[in-house]
Amino acid sequence: MRNTMKVAKWEIKRNMKNKTFLIGLFLTPLLIIGFFVIGSLFDDSSDKEQTVELYVNDEIGLLPAVEETISMAGFDWEVEETDLSQDAVRSELEETENTAYLFLTAQGLNEGIFPVYMSEEMPPYFLEQLQILETPIKSVQLAEQGLTAEEMAIVSAPILFEQQAAEDEAKSEESRLERVVPGAFAGFIMLSIVFTGMAIFQSASQEKKDKIAEILLSSLTPADLMQGKIIGYFVLGIIQTVISLVIILPVAIWRFELQDAAKYLLAPELLFYILIACMGYLLFSAIFVGIGATMSDMTTAGNFQGFVMMLPFLPFLFIGPVVNDPSGLWAQVGTYIPFTTPGVLLLRLTILEEWPWIEIAIGLAILAVSIWIFMKLAGKIFKVGILMYGKNATPGEIWKWIRA
Repeated sequence: MRNTMKVAKWEIKRNMKNKTFLIGLFLTPLLIIGFFVIGSLFDDSSDKEQTVELYVNDEIGLLPAVEETISMAGFDWEVEETDLSQDAVRSELEETENTAYLFLTAQGLNEGIFPVYMSEEMPPYFLEQLQILETPIKSVQLAEQGLTAEEMAIVSAPILFEQQAAEDEAKSEESRLERVVPGAFAGFIMLSIVFTGMAIFQSASQEKKDKIAEILLSSLTPADLMQGKIIGYFVLGIIQTVISLVIILPVAIWRFELQDAAKYLLAPELLFYILIACMGYLLFSAIFVGIGATMSDMTTAGNFQGFVMMLPFLPFLFIGPVVNDPSGLWAQVGTYIPFTTPGVLLLRLTILEEWPWIEIAIGLAILAVSIWIFMKLAGKIFKVGILMYGKNATPGEIWKWIRA
């Protein structure tokens, strides 16, 4: 164990002095922030309201009520009175944008239809918003029928159908944040340490290329070297996570207005989520360190090694089915496949209000057994592969080492 910790410390110190690693350490969160900022620059740019110039030809004395109604609605409209005729308006609109002419005529009051002329460049929702003027117009129509003010208020009041939540909305939102925030935090930790652990590929391959492995193995066992690498890159992944959170979290809170989300972070289930994330790292790191030892050079990686590098991305295949039905067949299948168990479990547990403990226990048991098996297999592969030079090992050769 002492030699294992020495290897782990050596890996940490070596990488922390590596300029490439240090640049990536800070560049990764900065790139994520860049996506936040770029997204905020273009977010909803096409949906923002444009200032509309509304000219009203008022023949029935309704302009003050129109202005008051539009002001109360908060529309970005500039209302002005005009005496242009409908024939003259057509030529005026040819050279204008975001302009409309409304004619409040006595004929329209009787028929319930009021002419509106608009320029070509008008917001598509303008006519729907213009319906807000129905209330003051209805009031004038009812007044002409001799109704009292009380009768007019009753008749002109709109009928609303209001949805009632089955449970208190604030409590529902709070419950959702309590599940999502710890799960998202654990998912970020898992991605950080797993992606950092992918550097084990390069580490083992580079040591073979530089003939350092023989020197290292003269003073320690292959198991010590392999385990030291796994622990060392785990710590490096945690360092990457901490630095990323320190840089990204303030921007994420500002961008997504998550000021109240921080209080949900230290939920009781957070430790359970982190346990799942760490188990995922142990599984993938065992695979990475074993297969990395079979590669003579990263630049000559074959299809087999490339496929292994894609294993951490397999849970993304289940995102759609799990979100649509977190208790469905595909969600259960993803829970029982060891390569997808960590990601699928974290996603399911952040969505489900009641956890399927039997499925969780089975999934974690399969994952634990898989970690033990792949650690053993990786040890066999690493012991032979780390001393093999000149070419990348084929799947057939790896199978022979496992059986030996």
